Amino acid sequence: MTDNAHESGPSSSSGGPPAAAGVPPGSRPQAADQPGRSRRPSRRTVVAGSAVVLAGAGAGVWWSASREDPADGVRAAADDLAAAWSQGRLGELDLVAGSGQLPADVPAEYARLTGGLADPPPAVTVAGLDTSAAGDGAATATLDVVFDLAAGHGGPEGSTFAYTTTARFRRTEGAEGERVWRAVWEPALVHPALASGATFVLDRELPTRADVLGRDGTPVVTATPVVRVGVQPSRTTDPVATANALGAALGIDAAALATRISQASPDAFVDVITLRRSDYEAQRGVLQPVPGAVFAEATLPLALTRGFARALLGTVGEATAEIVEQSGGRYAAGDLAGLSGIQRTYDERLAGRAGTVVRAEGGSDALSTELARFDAQPGQAVRTGLDVAVQQAADDTLATSPAPAALVAVDVATGEVVAAANFPVDGGDRALTGRFPPGSTFKVVTTLALLTGGLDPAETVPCPPTYTVEGRSFSNFEDEAFGDVPFRTDFARSCNTAFAGLSPRLADDDLPRAAAELGVGAEWAPGVDAFAGSVPVAESAVDLAAASFGQGRTLTSPLAMAVAAASVAAGELRRPTVVLDPAPAAPSAPATSADPALLATVGGLMRDVVTSGTATVLAGVPGEPVHAKTGTAEYGTAVPPATHAWTIGYQAGLAFAVFVTDGVSGGSVAAPLAAGFLGRLAAAGGYSGGS
Repeated sequence: MTDNAHESGPSSSSGGPPAAAGVPPGSRPQAADQPGRSRRPSRRTVVAGSAVVLAGAGAGVWWSASREDPADGVRAAADDLAAAWSQGRLGELDLVAGSGQLPADVPAEYARLTGGLADPPPAVTVAGLDTSAAGDGAATATLDVVFDLAAGHGGPEGSTFAYTTTARFRRTEGAEGERVWRAVWEPALVHPALASGATFVLDRELPTRADVLGRDGTPVVTATPVVRVGVQPSRTTDPVATANALGAALGIDAAALATRISQASPDAFVDVITLRRSDYEAQRGVLQPVPGAVFAEATLPLALTRGFARALLGTVGEATAEIVEQSGGRYAAGDLAGLSGIQRTYDERLAGRAGTVVRAEGGSDALSTELARFDAQPGQAVRTGLDVAVQQAADDTLATSPAPAALVAVDVATGEVVAAANFPVDGGDRALTGRFPPGSTFKVVTTLALLTGGLDPAETVPCPPTYTVEGRSFSNFEDEAFGDVPFRTDFARSCNTAFAGLSPRLADDDLPRAAAELGVGAEWAPGVDAFAGSVPVAESAVDLAAASFGQGRTLTSPLAMAVAAASVAAGELRRPTVVLDPAPAAPSAPATSADPALLATVGGLMRDVVTSGTATVLAGVPGEPVHAKTGTAEYGTAVPPATHAWTIGYQAGLAFAVFVTDGVSGGSVAAPLAAGFLGRLAAAGGYSGGS
């Protein structure tokens, strides 16, 4: 019978051993572990025919003929088996073979039987006991076994492979003559379907990866036909000549390829490059005749062009060993996974969940029996704020840059990032995560702080060749000096010494406060990794003077400075959003905007930069008037110091920031790129704005 109702009490079987010597008929000996009763010594010798009493432990529980219940210890043995299986410790149990001999390596045999389900182990619980044959030294336990396919094997949410199996137990003699209950090892213990010699097989059915969308819902990354170009070593008699031919056609390292070909097995597919189908067709006549070259068609999630917002959108490729290990079973070797950018950040959403099928396969029946099936969960799209026309204009502009560069464009009305371009396209995401001194573009922030303190733009503010604070001398770009001029002129022509001279009017925390009102250093929720900027509270007069024109300890990203320009254009704080769906959690800090009238004044001063200052190259751009601020930021310890070039600004509903590493100056390097960007966009129909 099944003993569910009295797990620790005596068996209800009518057959059992006679009462122990010295015990009156009708009474029973007290169990040593029964609550409220004294515990017997672990072992003692009783004269006059009494038995040896032994306390049980581990997987085998000692049984004593002095007790009335022959099933004593079965429950403990069953619980130990369930716990060991659940914890992946089956090999630690004192098992007995069902037939023949125990496997030399029980864990290895378990891994063979369970295949892809071997790790992590299932949750196993004891559902019931049958001790009706305990008097004959046999018992069974019903076990509920649950493999969590979602958490442990990457299956769809909520998918579990659950079943009931039977564990057999035998009463055997222990090392010192005691009697113990031991679990019987046999394939049927793992699952009844394995009794014939079959093993588990776990099949995964991968769903199609979802698209990444632009702000209007059209795909900017989607499944695209590609051709994998490779080499099969057995098909070429001259690996070096093959590698040289492919290297010349594809621009790859021929020597490294020749080495890989020579080290590969004869029939291997040595990957060379994966080309879009259109790119392959353009070179087909050159590639096809190369001895040993082989080709395989496939599809990959690709952006509209190779460089289209590449750092932001990221790439998809074969999952690395680290990704496989960290995926909780979602990925296996050879699977495609998000490797960087949005593809990595939102990988689980985009990839969906693999469907899983568990089968018992092989054995004497030579059949394949499906035991469980869960359909794949398709991925969900991620919608970004990217505008295709703006992004393409940004990409095309940076392709003409003389040095590594970044360009960010932000919608003034919404704060949505409509373009994030980097050059070179494989050089990292300096557009969103770069950390650079902003140079004179930060004068937009300083001017807002000064206006808040009462500065009149018409006020005369000297622009001397140098300005000294506590022994530290500051100068202008190329040692310029404009004399006693209105502040408006100092701003338009970017006079450092004028701003350093005005820094005593600022409190130590005025610049961080004004920066936050423009979104720099403020709390963001863009949906991707991005640097909002760092504007520390000034620690000295020298520190404050340097910070007033974007030097010292102040650091920003191109995105942060584009956000500052957008806030000026909007007349209120803008915080950037890169991913629109799923919507990122809103920033917890409340928005703090500057006085709109003061922001309008700053905007007017930025217009002067274009009409009569350092960015006159932007004056002829088609469309609405352009407002801008250039910047040249010193960095490093070289003498003279190296410089980065900046230009930020806005035109109608579009704000932008252009950054060029090691540029001579903002006006001569970054501003022409900004003009090229706006000109390309105008030629493509302009920017309509809005969400």
